[in-house]
Amino acid sequence: MLIGVVKEIKPAERRVALTPAGTEELVGAGHAVLVERGAGDGSGFPDEAYAAAGAKLAANAAEIWGEVDLLVKVKEPVGPELALLRQGLVLFTYLHLAADPVLTDALVSSGATGVGYETVEDAAGQLPLLAPMSEIAGRLAGQVVAHYLTSPMGGRGILAGGAPGVAPARVLVLGGGVVGVYAARVARGLGADVTVLERSDDRLRYLDDRFEGSVRCLMSDAHSVVEQLTSNDAVVGAVLVHGAAAPKLIKRSMLSFMPPRSVIVDVAIDQGGCAETSRPTTHEQPTFVVDGVVHYCVANMPGAVPVTSTRALTNATLPYLHRLADLGLDEYCRRDPGFAKGVNVRDHEVVHPAVAASYRGRAGAD
Repeated sequence: MLIGVVKEIKPAERRVALTPAGTEELVGAGHAVLVERGAGDGSGFPDEAYAAAGAKLAANAAEIWGEVDLLVKVKEPVGPELALLRQGLVLFTYLHLAADPVLTDALVSSGATGVGYETVEDAAGQLPLLAPMSEIAGRLAGQVVAHYLTSPMGGRGILAGGAPGVAPARVLVLGGGVVGVYAARVARGLGADVTVLERSDDRLRYLDDRFEGSVRCLMSDAHSVVEQLTSNDAVVGAVLVHGAAAPKLIKRSMLSFMPPRSVIVDVAIDQGGCAETSRPTTHEQPTFVVDGVVHYCVANMPGAVPVTSTRALTNATLPYLHRLADLGLDEYCRRDPGFAKGVNVRDHEVVHPAVAASYRGRAGAD
């Protein structure tokens, strides 16, 4: 199979979808790999390393899009890449289609097959290709909270860990999944007073055991969200519904309950965000202010640490990519129902149930 790797063009995205070591594995298995020049520079992998691993280098991204059977990326196609989608192409990347009608329409119209990392499941129903980036985004969220609570960044002027005789920052985490766990862990490690809201009884028991009382773990409902917003300096949005748009837990009217110059770090922004006022931002312009509340909504947070993120991501994706290339899409889906759940769009149709429901909902609203 001919596999392509292109340089990511999403703003400030420096990760790459395949390392030279992964390239060497695929070439050794009899596949051909075509890599755009400069694709690995941001993650510390020069062109020479890919060439030494057996890849063919190409200067033109459009050439790769037009020739390969399987294109592996980190982030969803954007801008000029949408016009390069075509019938017969299998695209393996993060898609997050529930929050991206433009990309969904482009995939459906093109006839390309879109396999989303974020909806591939393992035998336990977990999301093995989303987990490594969720772990990193969660860790970063704790750091971001501390940074944007400082006065020069527009925040309340509060030190996360406080000082002797002075209370620490109060941080609310919405959602006790992977992002929530790591955000709470880092914020608590910085000395903040942390509360996690979670809807699942089983997950609350897990969180209680994991944090051993160092983090307050409470049942989430509409009343508890409002109550906590009034008493916390920062909020991390960490909610996730597999394949679907994130629920809007923070209505605009609720911002008035929050302390002035408090901070929302909406890690759920890839799936539309969990605050009504959230909209995607970039690493170059990461924040905006609504009703006196600082919003940080960078849609590719792990892209800030590409050397770490690329390795963590490809550690998870390479075995799947290897099997996809060896078996082909149809046979791999037949053998592995969890991988089949990664197929979001195929043959001009949205086939993932949660993504399809969001797609139909938007069409009905229009």
